[in-house]
Amino acid sequence: MDRPTPNVVLVTGVSGFLGGHLAARLAADPAIDRVLGVDTVPPPRDLLKRMGRAEFVRADIRNPLIAKVISSANVDTVVHASLSASPASAGGRATMKEMNVIGTMQLLAACQKATSVRRVVLKSTTAVYGSSSRDPAVFDEAIGAKDLPSGGYAKDAAEIEGYLRGFSRRRPDVTTTVLRFANFIGPRMDTVLSRYFALPVVPTVLGYDARIQLLHEEDGLAVLERAATHELPGVFNVAAHGVLMLSQAIRRAGKIAVPVPSGAVGPVSRVLRGARVVDFSPEQMRFLNFGRVVDLTRLIDDFGFEPRWTTTQAFDDFVRGKALAPVLGPERIASLERGVLGLARSLR
Repeated sequence: MDRPTPNVVLVTGVSGFLGGHLAARLAADPAIDRVLGVDTVPPPRDLLKRMGRAEFVRADIRNPLIAKVISSANVDTVVHASLSASPASAGGRATMKEMNVIGTMQLLAACQKATSVRRVVLKSTTAVYGSSSRDPAVFDEAIGAKDLPSGGYAKDAAEIEGYLRGFSRRRPDVTTTVLRFANFIGPRMDTVLSRYFALPVVPTVLGYDARIQLLHEEDGLAVLERAATHELPGVFNVAAHGVLMLSQAIRRAGKIAVPVPSGAVGPVSRVLRGARVVDFSPEQMRFLNFGRVVDLTRLIDDFGFEPRWTTTQAFDDFVRGKALAPVLGPERIASLERGVLGLARSLR
């Protein structure tokens, strides 16, 4: 079910990778009249150049003046891609919650008033399902979390999805699309997970080996672009096919896993966060404990998208693109293998 290509698209969060590159893709489409990119700070110079004819609007979506931007430009499609998962980059947890929750409330209030708006797309997260020992093997869109998120990005996303459902009831004429993205990975995107795998030694939780499902950054952009230009109402899990065990991913990155007793996980994560190495949040630590896998049936059958990269391919592309230096090089590994084999032969 397709509606004609949008005339005027507004994208939030264009100073970030996803928002900025989505605005660039939409601006390259001659069928779209205008693309407005909104953020509190300008995009980096190279990203701004890549955005081409997209117009950058310096605005704070927490401010009711965002309604004036939408109404004066006759925006018909809004892609809300500015949800932040990192308190450090947002200026602290309180500011992050304000930007995520209060900002979304103001944005939806502006959309509700604007008669021109016909489509709203929300970038959400599979973190709304939580991570626990009681999780099902695979989450589909109808399954709720066994342990509701108690804080952080996951709780913000769950609240925001609720606000969008309320908006949809008040404006049934507007197509609303919720995209629950798995953890992004790729050579260009900087995330908490990519910084975690770039550590020289990677802390894990003793006794756990989580199943992780990822999404290549290019597949994520393609899904956002499709949602912005087609009428695809509903909630969709967005992830790559297949999973990696955390231990497998660490080995593929050429790193060494350091199992940490569960009681020491909190102090270790605080040290890493304090040193500005990796900004671990409690929900991200639970993800590294238990992992999370989602069903892609609706994404493929109803949304009409087949991921190009599997989880393993996406991870390997990240490793190649970031040129991660292995702690143990191939020569050292080969030497150790020869030593072990020699010891085994001498014992026989």
